[in-house]
Amino acid sequence: MHPQTLRTYDRLGLVTPGRTGGGGRRYSLRDIDALRVVARLTAEGLGLAGVRRVLELEREVQLLTEQIAHLEQELEAAHAALSARLGSHSNVPVRREASQVVVWRRG
Repeated sequence: MHPQTLRTYDRLGLVTPGRTGGGGRRYSLRDIDALRVVARLTAEGLGLAGVRRVLELEREVQLLTEQIAHLEQELEAAHAALSARLGSHSNVPVRREASQVVVWRRG
């Protein structure tokens, strides 16, 4: 990619690389992957504002996925604690579905 393109992406916050001691940009593997995504999206005709929105949504999906995993762990821990507390003898009533009875009468 052209250096000016990289500076533009940095300025717009699309890809923000780390910096060297001298102030130069240092791109990590994650940054390079992000640059590939930006290049693919722009090649498909998406403008930079659209690319920014796509990247924001991908970050949001990642955060929500992590939050779901965390909540699932909490739920699993709560189930384990409840099972340990109740032991094998549960006083919690179990709702059973009613079964239908059919009366058969000969004609």
